[in-house]
Amino acid sequence: MAARVVVIGGGIAGLAAAYRLRTLRPDAEIVVVESSAGLGGKLRTRELAGAAVDVGAEAFVLRNPTATKLVDELGLTERLAHPVLSAATVRAAGRTVPLPKRTFLGLPAGADEVREVLSPSAAARVAAERDLPPLELDKDPTAPDVSVGQVIAERFGRELVDRLVEPLLGGVYAGRADMLGLRATMAPLVGTHETLTDAVGRVLGPPREGARPPVFGALRGGMDVLVGELAKRSAADVRLGLPVRALTRTGQHGWRLEIGSAAAPEFLDADAVILAVPAPAARKLLEDVAPVASAAYGRVEVASMAVVSLALPPDAVLPQATGVLLAVGERHADGTPFTAKAFTFSSRKWGRAGGEPVQLRASVGRYGEAGTLQRDDDELVAAVRSDLWELTGVDVAPVGRIVTRWGGGLPQYGVGHTAAVAAIIDAVAEIPGLAVAGAALRGVGIPATIDSATAAASAIGAYLASRSGEIGAPTGLVGD
Repeated sequence: MAARVVVIGGGIAGLAAAYRLRTLRPDAEIVVVESSAGLGGKLRTRELAGAAVDVGAEAFVLRNPTATKLVDELGLTERLAHPVLSAATVRAAGRTVPLPKRTFLGLPAGADEVREVLSPSAAARVAAERDLPPLELDKDPTAPDVSVGQVIAERFGRELVDRLVEPLLGGVYAGRADMLGLRATMAPLVGTHETLTDAVGRVLGPPREGARPPVFGALRGGMDVLVGELAKRSAADVRLGLPVRALTRTGQHGWRLEIGSAAAPEFLDADAVILAVPAPAARKLLEDVAPVASAAYGRVEVASMAVVSLALPPDAVLPQATGVLLAVGERHADGTPFTAKAFTFSSRKWGRAGGEPVQLRASVGRYGEAGTLQRDDDELVAAVRSDLWELTGVDVAPVGRIVTRWGGGLPQYGVGHTAAVAAIIDAVAEIPGLAVAGAALRGVGIPATIDSATAAASAIGAYLASRSGEIGAPTGLVGD
C-alpha cells in the first residue's frame, strides 16, 4: 500500500512541498488539507478592471534563484516577467527622491549613495561608520541577537533608520526596525568581523557598468498561475474548507488528523505529515506532539496588513517611477499622517498596453498598527486616495478597487527569531514522519518559502525511503 502523506496548508509552502514530494515519491498518496476556500495562501490573483492583479505577493526576488528555477522546471518560463522600469522613490523629510540603488535593505556601501535622502550631518555620520570597530555579532542562530534599529542607529545614526531602513523592512516584514533582529533579517552582514559599510560592499559586489540586471520577477497572469501548476503537478487530493483541529500520534509511526467542524469532525490517518501553516496554527497543532517546537512557534510574533488595489482611468498619469516608500513620520501638508506605508505603480513597473486602466496598489499596516486596519474598506480607500493625491497630484475616482486584508499573516523576525527557528528545526527532526515549512522559518519571500518546502519534502522522502527499506536510503531526517 502506498504511503499517505498529509500536507497541512495549501499556501505556496504546502503546494511546493507536495509537488517536490511527488517528484521524490511518485507512488505516494498526497493529501493537501486547507482551511480556506482556495489554494495559494498569500499568493492570490484577482480580476480588477479586466486585468489579473496580485493582491498578495506580486513578485519574487532573483538574488535567491529558487523561484526562477521552479518556474523553469514547471514550464512557465514564457510567463516570467521583469520590471520594465527600475526607478523606485522614497518620501523623506517632505520630499520624494530616488531610492538609492546600491543599498542592502537601506544600508549603503558608502555615504555618497544616500546623500540625496539624508541631511548633511546624517550623511557624514554614515561616512564615519567605516572608522568604527568591526561589528562583533556571531552567526550562531542560538546566540543573542540585537535589533536592527538599535545597531543601525548606533553605527549610522537614527536618520538612516527612519528614512531608508524602516521603510524597506516595513515593506518586507510589515514590522518595526527596533523590533526586528539583525541576524534574522540581515544575516549576510553578521559574523564576518567587518564594519557594516564594508559588509554591505561585499554583499553588493563592485558597481556594474551599463544596465543593471533585474531584481524582481513576476508571472504574467498572476501568481495563481504558479499555484495552479503546483497543485496540478503534485497530483494531490486537495481538500478545501477543512481546518485541522488536532494532530496526534497513532502508535510508533502513524498520525491522525481531526479535520472539519468541532460538531462533526472527520479523521484522516497518515504515515507522515508536513506542517505548512502560519506560526499561531503550528503552535496549536504541535502543542501535544512536539511541545518544544510548539513553544518556539509561540515566540514568533505576527503582523497584519492590507493591500488596497486600485484601477484608475486610462488617461491617469502616474509619476515615472515604480512606486514610492514612505519614511517614518511623514505627514501630509496639513500635518495628518499618511495611511499607506508604500505605493506600487503597477502599470509603470510591469508595463501596460495603451487604453487600459492604470493599475496601482498601496500597502497599509505595520506591526502594532491595529487601529489603522480597523477602518472599513471605504475609509481605507479614501485615505489611500488622499495619500496618492498628496504624493503625486493624481486625484481621480478609481474605476475599480479591491481591499485585501491579511490578518496575522506576516511573521516578525524579531531578536529571538533565529533561536526560535533553531529550536523548531531541532525538535521536529527528532520526530519521525514530521516536517515543517513556511514563511516563519528561513525567510518571508517566495524563494525562501520554497526552500523550506523543499527541505520538508526531502525530509519526508528520506523517512519514507527508510521505512520501506530501500537500499541506500538515508535513515534520518534532513532538518533544513
